[in-house]
Amino acid sequence: MTLAAQRRPAVSGKPAWLTVFLHGYGSSGAELMSFADYWQSSMPDVAFAAPDGPAPARDGGFQWIGKRPAGDPRLYDDAVEAAPALNAFLDAELAKNNLGPERLALVGFSQGTVMALHLGLRRAVAPAAVLGFSGGLVGADRLAAEMTSKPPVMLVHGEQDALAPLYGMMMSVKTLSQAGVVCQGLPIPGLGHEVNADALIYGARFLLSAFAFRARHAAPDAG
Repeated sequence: MTLAAQRRPAVSGKPAWLTVFLHGYGSSGAELMSFADYWQSSMPDVAFAAPDGPAPARDGGFQWIGKRPAGDPRLYDDAVEAAPALNAFLDAELAKNNLGPERLALVGFSQGTVMALHLGLRRAVAPAAVLGFSGGLVGADRLAAEMTSKPPVMLVHGEQDALAPLYGMMMSVKTLSQAGVVCQGLPIPGLGHEVNADALIYGARFLLSAFAFRARHAAPDAG
């Protein structure tokens, strides 16, 4: 399966990094590509891509995994099913930009965060960064057995998120930290199941610091 996607080339014309946006339920790559409007001026060497999920959502838009309650074990099964097509997309986009796998950053929202974590921790070479908004881990009990890389992770979450409660993010940070992943959780006061300017600023700072660190330690690192 080939995923349809929005793309935005590096402003400098010489991409040094690839950031891939993974949208939430019922959304599309085009919607998350709006993040690049805020970030591109401070990331001139970053190319952006935002694929659509592989399946249509019942209420319109696309999905990576089913619309299921938090903690439903089928969420993990759905992520496993969606992973091959998304991994193939990531590899193809890196090749298009002539970049190695360590030059990748994954940025997700809601179930896009689920996919970013699921793939990022199982890539053969650790991405430079995994940034998740309003989402967390699925299949935490399987992580230790399946994890093949340890990218730095930041999870940003609204304290007033009624759809994906803050507790889930906190448990994800605990699980990742116990597994040896450098992980930070950042609650945003007053924020619901959404991304605001503060969240985008914190996310940009994280990505830029992760890129700078990886650039100084250029050898690929599988974790």
